[in-house]
Amino acid sequence: MEPERSLKKTKMSTFGVVAIVFSFVAAGAFGIEEAIASCGPGLTLALLLVIPLIWSFPLCEMVGELGSLLPNEGGIYVWAKEAFGEFWGWQAGFWGAMTTWLCQAEFITLAADYLGKLLEMSPTAVLVVKIGVIVLFSIVNIVGLKWTEKFETVIMVLVFVTFGAVAVVGFAHWQHNPFEIPTNLEGGMFHSAGEGVAVIIWMYMGYECMSNMAGELENPQIIPRAMRIANPIIALSYILPTLAALAAIGSWSAWSVEPSPTTIGYDDVLIQYVGSWAGIAFIVVAVLANCSIFCAHVAEGSRMFFVMAQDNMFPKFMGKLDRRGVPTVSIVVMAVFTVITCQFDFITLVMATNAIQFYMYMLMVACVVKLRKRYPIEERRRSGLTIMPGGNVGLYVSSALVVGMCLLAIYLAGLDYFLTGFVLLFFGLVFYVVCKRRYKGRYWEDPKAYPLDSKTHLGLGDLRDIGSYTVLAGAMALLGAAFAFAFDHATGAQYYLTQNGSGFLGNYHAMLVACVVIGVVCIAGGIVARRL
Repeated sequence: MEPERSLKKTKMSTFGVVAIVFSFVAAGAFGIEEAIASCGPGLTLALLLVIPLIWSFPLCEMVGELGSLLPNEGGIYVWAKEAFGEFWGWQAGFWGAMTTWLCQAEFITLAADYLGKLLEMSPTAVLVVKIGVIVLFSIVNIVGLKWTEKFETVIMVLVFVTFGAVAVVGFAHWQHNPFEIPTNLEGGMFHSAGEGVAVIIWMYMGYECMSNMAGELENPQIIPRAMRIANPIIALSYILPTLAALAAIGSWSAWSVEPSPTTIGYDDVLIQYVGSWAGIAFIVVAVLANCSIFCAHVAEGSRMFFVMAQDNMFPKFMGKLDRRGVPTVSIVVMAVFTVITCQFDFITLVMATNAIQFYMYMLMVACVVKLRKRYPIEERRRSGLTIMPGGNVGLYVSSALVVGMCLLAIYLAGLDYFLTGFVLLFFGLVFYVVCKRRYKGRYWEDPKAYPLDSKTHLGLGDLRDIGSYTVLAGAMALLGAAFAFAFDHATGAQYYLTQNGSGFLGNYHAMLVACVVIGVVCIAGGIVARRL
């Protein structure tokens, strides 16, 4: 067998890693406009204040602890495989890679939307711009991580300066009540709040991404330290300019990232009180910032399937490295995928992506708990590894907060997006079976330690894991049906019909029945699989 090349090692500073983490998670408050228009200014500000405490802080600490213990390329794929075996590791890797690959289109769409505020473009011109951005920053990643670090650092500084200007100007011209909580929200409080929560939680996701590239850093232990620095910076970069902008220009229902003469955003603070040149400068930075997020995610997303391919659990061409140690093939495939998906609008991409990412986070919580038992924290402290604060109490409180927020966000997204998420869950199961039978996985490492079942050609414990997977999926479906019936039965039928038309996704009762059927079938099938 031909020897595999190793990924190119890169020396990064703590500040450089902070810049990349900032780009993975934030790179500015771009996108919050949609939450403001959806659920109003008061609820948006409340979410921006509360979610860092009950969501991003515990999530950041969990990622830091796992990344410090297992600082390997592949991040959560490696963590889940170590904690629960090949099946669950593969699912974590698949979920993580697919959410990243779909997220690429979100940032490309945001970049094009902001550019549309500056230049009037036809749909064809918009597509050309999107493809140009994809090609350019894919090339930046092919050049290597060092150039990615430099680019992200420059953009982070520009974003701070730009949103700092919005905050200063906005606070200096306070004229409106930024804490207003409207009662006449379009679609009702349930769906409006659901969209707002989805967007704000999405604004605080991505801390795990940097760990996917840990194997390429000469000192991966700087990643947990960098995330602790980046976390409060990200929260303040959202809260202060949003509060200031709402206080200065109000008109919350007109906020949007969509380019239109009737919509407003952060740039209008500078246009109104400084001059049109300042608004233009803001839009230029907005476009660059969303390009920087795309650039950072290309670096991370191209590594997940690469590691899975190197482990004989994905097509081998995705595990190829060029002579410089860069996964060029994976980057190119990712670029082609993004060209296809970037034609959807921002909200649709966010809502469709979130569900599968929340499943990944709940699995990550299970990994933290499992690996605490396998690797005692006393031994880790003696080795100087990062540990979550609060001991076991801190672990259980953080776990409950993350799992609770995941469940809330999944179900608040609505039945249509909830059922869409089940498509990826189904693909994850089917693709695992295909990849395991085709590429054999750990069997090639040690056939005696990881033998295959002669009947299924899967691992010996795979049917048990597949059964657990489907039982858990079925439980999620039944809980989703109960949640939707309890909180959405009064307005659900009219809402989904208005939003999605007369098809299946527009039929509230049909989707409700589908959730129940999926739940029962999955649980029954899972029980049978576990007993085989």
